[in-house]
Order: sequence, then C-alpha cells, then structure tokens
Amino acid sequence: MTQRKPWTRAFVPPADPGLVRLRFASRGVLGIAAAVAVCGLIGQDIAGLATGGLAALLVLFTVTDPTVRGQAVTVALQPLVGLPVLAAAALLHGRPVAGGLVFVAIGGLGVYARRWGPRGHTLGAFAFMCFFVAQFGRVTPATLPSLCVAVLLSVAVAAVVRFGLWCYERRLPQPVPPAPPAGGAGLRRITTRQALQVTAGCLFSLPLGHLLSHERWYWAVGATWWIFVNVTSRGETAVRGFRRVLGTCLGAVLGLVLTLPLHGAPVPSAVVAAVAVFGIFYTAQTSYTWMMLSVTVLAQALYGLAGLLDGHLLALRVAETLAGAAGAWLAVLLVLPVTTHAFNDAWIRRAVRCVHACTTEAAARLAGDPDADPAPRVAELEALLAQVRKTVAPLVHPLYLGRERRERARRVLVLLDECAREVRALVTVAADPEASHDARLAAACWRVEAAVEALTGPAAGRSVETGRRETVAEGALAHLHGVERALVALAEPLRASAPAGTSAPARV
Repeated sequence: MTQRKPWTRAFVPPADPGLVRLRFASRGVLGIAAAVAVCGLIGQDIAGLATGGLAALLVLFTVTDPTVRGQAVTVALQPLVGLPVLAAAALLHGRPVAGGLVFVAIGGLGVYARRWGPRGHTLGAFAFMCFFVAQFGRVTPATLPSLCVAVLLSVAVAAVVRFGLWCYERRLPQPVPPAPPAGGAGLRRITTRQALQVTAGCLFSLPLGHLLSHERWYWAVGATWWIFVNVTSRGETAVRGFRRVLGTCLGAVLGLVLTLPLHGAPVPSAVVAAVAVFGIFYTAQTSYTWMMLSVTVLAQALYGLAGLLDGHLLALRVAETLAGAAGAWLAVLLVLPVTTHAFNDAWIRRAVRCVHACTTEAAARLAGDPDADPAPRVAELEALLAQVRKTVAPLVHPLYLGRERRERARRVLVLLDECAREVRALVTVAADPEASHDARLAAACWRVEAAVEALTGPAAGRSVETGRRETVAEGALAHLHGVERALVALAEPLRASAPAGTSAPARV
C-alpha cells in the first residue's frame, strides 16, 4: 500500500471503518440540535441556547467510559458537578479577579480528576466548561435558574439521543484504552504533575487574557486548559498548542468569508453552526487542527447570532489563543516537565512486551492449550500502538529540527507496525483449527520471545542473538520469522539513543 506524504495526510481524511466517525458526528448534530430546539421551545435566550447546546455537546462528545452502562452513569453525574460551578460563576459575576482565580482552580481540579480514569476526565471537563460558558452568557444570580434548567433539559435530551434513539455502541466491541504509566505517587504521578502544570499555565495566561480583553479573557484560559487534554509530555503539548493556534487562525480566516457576511442571520448561521458541530465530531479523532477550525467557526456562528461578531472579535480570538498556547508552553517547560523520550520509553516498552505476550499465547494455542487465546492481546497491542504513535508524533512532526532523531522515530514506528502485522498473521494461524502444530512453529515463537527479552531485559545493551535461521516454505512459519526479523531490526534504532548500560528499549 502506498503511504501518503505527510502534507497530504493533513488534507485527506483517513479511512472510516464501519462509518463509526460518521455515525458519531451525525448523532452529535442530531443530539445538539434536539437539545437546542427544546431549550428554544421553553423560551431560552441566546445564552440559554448556547449553554444547553454546550451541555449536550459534552454529553455526546466527552463521555468515553468503556461500557454503555458506565457512560450512562457518567452522564447522570454531569449536572451534579456542573450546576454548582454555574452557581459559583453567578456569584462571582462582576468580580473578574476572583472569578479568574476560581476558574484556574476548577481547571486544576478538573485535570487532577483524571487520576480516576475516563469518568474523572469527563466530569472535570464538564465542570470547567460550565464556568467557561457562564462567562460567555454573563450569568448572574438572576439568570442562574434559567441556565440550570437549560443544562438539565439538554443533558436529558442528549442522553435520550445517545442511549435511546441511536446507541450504536451496543453493537460494537468496546476496546479498553491502555492505562498510562502510573509513575508512582505524589509528584511522580502524571495526573498530579499535569494538574500543577495546568494550574500554572492558566495562571500564566490569565493576566495575558485580561490585557487583551476584559470581557473575553476566559478564551486564553480555556485555550491553555484544552491544550493539555490527552497529552502528557512537553513535546505533545508543544505540537498540540501549535495545532490549536493553526486551526484557530484558519477558522478566523474562514470566518471572514463565511460567518461575517451573514450578519447573524438566524437560518444560515444555524446551518453553519450545524456543519461546524459535524466537523468537530468527525475530525476529533484524526486531526486536532481541523477540529479547532470547526470549533472556531462554531464560536463565530454563535457570536453572530448574538450580534457581536466583527473583524475585531476574530482577531481577538486568535490573540487570546496565542496567549493560551504561550501559557501552556511555559508551564510544560518550567513546571515539572515530562520529557518526550521518557514517555516514548514507557509506551514502546509496553508495546514490545505485548508482542511477547501475543507470541506466548499463540505458542500455547499451537501447542494444544484450549484456554490460550491471543486475540485479546492483539486488541491490546493495537491500542498500545495508537498510544506510541501519539507520543512519538512530536518527533516526526515536520517542524521538529532534529533530523536524525526524527528519522529514527519514523523507523521505530515502521518496525512496530511490522511487528503488529506479523503478530496478527500469527494469531490467525493459531486460531485456524486446520493449522499445523509443527514443533518448528513453537520453536520460532520461543525465539521471538527470546528476542523481546533481550531487547527489553537487563541484557538489552548486548546484541540480540537470533541463531541460525532455517529456510521454510510454510507461510505460517515465515510469518513467525517476520516477527523475529522485525524485533531484531527494532533493536538497532531503539538502542541508538539509549545510554550505555541501561535497559531502556527506546529513547527516540
């Protein structure tokens, strides 16, 4: 298969197996439109409609528990954390300094909640965005009851759409994402470090946001917070900040020719908003730049409906985003930084060890053990490889200046993909009841296991001994030799940057 050039991947969307992203985006538009319509029927103004639409978006977008039942529980908990935040924002209306500090505190606590997994992350994001939308709607104690009703109604409507009308997840396997390396306790725990980084970053961006605008300062804080979502190392944060700024700039330019000429006309502005919502959902898993472009267009459509959109607001949006990105970059550089190679090391080690586990299970299955099942290990390997690609992304980014390191990182990705491809073929052979249980198959599996042990164990600094390879005609055995060759080849680029005498399998 011909691989796309890096620049074409930015413009050509990847494949959508099973049309999962299309269904995800279509359901998002349907659920948000239904929630906004219900809020409109009860007489909500533009602030209430925006609040309700955002609540529905968070229900449909951020809830990622591995089971449908767990997702429903998380959705039920969202108003319990969101409504008190709305109340706090209302009480702090007209007190920008106190409100800004409380906003920063909520952001830090929201990130710290990620230590409790997907549910903690979702509830933290919901609380943060409730304070954010309260600044947009300028909520006061007098308008608080109306906005609380909008949140409750929208969450209920979105839940009906997600779990009642269109719960396609019930028919899909629910992959459990691999847990990130724990990193120990205290400041060694990643979520604790990130919470402190986010707090510091928001404190950096808060005064910059106020200098740019006393009314839209929360854009800078919001940009800082969202840059830290789903990233860990300073390299990932830098790349994500760059993509956020790029997407915002492209969205602002698009706004000059798309949303600004509409002058807030209700019907075309609503159509633009619906298309932007679709873009947010459809591109979220594939391109952060395109997602931010869609977010910017959606914000412009909402400000157009409120009669506030002009060229100055578009420029301010870009400036506040730059301030937020600057706060995030300063935080990851100065506050408990997590280096890119440190996380690469952890994820690549786990991926290679998973190859070992897949091979071990396959060998046992080939030996006649009916309880051995390598299939779940393959699913785990796919999830781990996705994490490896994400953590290595800063090193293969076109703007990264270390050419030698970039090429080494690309080679590691290619070799890991080769490992995964050969392991999948091996598992297919092991699952075939007609497959031969030749003793050479098990012997080849053992050689692969030995290669992984040599690559990741205490003897990683020495050469991987693979022994004399025999030429075989059987495809199954050839697949196993392919795994072995991939693992042996993987040793060279991984060790190239590992300090002498260490067992680190990767420091790319």
